[in-house]
Amino acid sequence: MEISEQQAAEALLRWYAEMGVDEAVGPAPADLYAWQNSSTDIKKPVPAPKDTATPITPIFQAEEAAPAAEEAIATARKIAASCGSFEALRDAVAEFDGCPLKAGAKQTVFADGVPGSDLIVIGEAPGREEDRTGKPFVGRAGQLLDRMLAAIGRSRTQDTLISNVIYWRPPGNRTPTQDETAICRPFVEKLIELTEPKVIVLAGGAPLQALLDISGIMRARGVWRELELESGARFPVMPIFHPAFLLRQPANKRLAWADLQTIEARLTKG
Repeated sequence: MEISEQQAAEALLRWYAEMGVDEAVGPAPADLYAWQNSSTDIKKPVPAPKDTATPITPIFQAEEAAPAAEEAIATARKIAASCGSFEALRDAVAEFDGCPLKAGAKQTVFADGVPGSDLIVIGEAPGREEDRTGKPFVGRAGQLLDRMLAAIGRSRTQDTLISNVIYWRPPGNRTPTQDETAICRPFVEKLIELTEPKVIVLAGGAPLQALLDISGIMRARGVWRELELESGARFPVMPIFHPAFLLRQPANKRLAWADLQTIEARLTKG
């Protein structure tokens, strides 16, 4: 079946959006065959003739995509501060339009589990399966997380709350930007404040960087730290390997098991 030029263009734009492309970097496609390679250097491509180039209008204008980050953060703080319950916060996040990631996501992925639990697990951002179901940690990594929790007698259906530092899937599962993380942070902090957990588990380097401004999960895992919220409340934090990392590097499961035992001891203590 033949398709029109417009249908082909729309299909291409949808593919660009899915892959995370949001701007044009030149007035015309680069001609790779115009590159002149030699054994000593690589010369610049021959530019396309000016009279054949068709100006390309960016798909998204930055000023139209979302408010300025500072404005969005201020709005998020105001909204989060007004929420007095888990349900109110969940609904507020679903209605919030200040994060540009929401425009390309299918669903808001806020949290899963039992509100008010003494254990919160916080990951990075939704992936494809999470975006499809509206729940965090439901793919292969989520299944491993459930087994890890079960190993210390925990379950998202009984006594654990699971969330992320980002509530909408980034295009192509790319790493969230600092602005995107900062915009969501007031809601993350409010969720912690409302829950008042005994332990916060940060699954992977992304939430470690986002909430504690620490890089290097290999060095940070297994060490108790403290998270101080903007409200002044403080909570114990344990960084662990992200389950997705353990799927790729199963040899590190022994370290993950040690971390889980440390978490279990803290939860059962007094």
